[in-house]
Amino acid sequence: MRHCSAFLVCLAAALSSAIVISHPHTWTKLILTHQWPTTFCGVEHCHPNISYWTLHGLWPDKGNDCNSSWHFNSSQIEDLLPDMEKSWPDLLHPASCSFWKYEWHKHGTCAATADSLNSQHKYFSKALELYHKVDLNSVLRKFDITPSEKYFTFSQIEGAIENFYGVKVKIQCIPPSKNDDIQILGQIEICFDLDFTLMDCEKQFTMEASKGDWDYRVAVDKASEFSVCDHNMPVYYPPLP
Repeated sequence: MRHCSAFLVCLAAALSSAIVISHPHTWTKLILTHQWPTTFCGVEHCHPNISYWTLHGLWPDKGNDCNSSWHFNSSQIEDLLPDMEKSWPDLLHPASCSFWKYEWHKHGTCAATADSLNSQHKYFSKALELYHKVDLNSVLRKFDITPSEKYFTFSQIEGAIENFYGVKVKIQCIPPSKNDDIQILGQIEICFDLDFTLMDCEKQFTMEASKGDWDYRVAVDKASEFSVCDHNMPVYYPPLP
């Protein structure tokens, strides 16, 4: 009987462990989001001095603020900070960690359900790795899509990006003001699956995540915010002022 009890205890422990190991992901896609600093600062009235696309975030397609008790600690990513400051800057408060703290709380704690992203260091280093891997800045330049006072067609931008990566991305603009017919390029999302392989972005998975972060970055009483670019309207890719 004693042996039977011991066996049952071991079996219960094994089943409990198996349940933890096989815990399903609550998300199926990661959204690597780039922002164009000149467009952002045109809304926020900051002073951009960056002429390249910066990282906005790495967002799972499902879940927000998944673990409020898992606090951000910059000492855990100390070796990443030089790259973070360059590639993932806070355009509003350059000397602050508040942007990264927000991104960790809202998105990183949800991404952490994957073993490959289950620490702050893994999450931020993977975001930086993917950012450098896709190298959006170089891809756009390769196809002569550079900040300019001239306008581009949406198909020029979309075609260049999708032909290079071989997947559909999500391109967002600030819609035109009432008396204008030009939209302003502002944000580009590139998506990955659980194995960090490029995959098509789909609207139904990205709209909520995009709007949520934009609400943080831009005061809610401002009319301008990103939306999917109009395919039939000229696109302004603004240079540094």
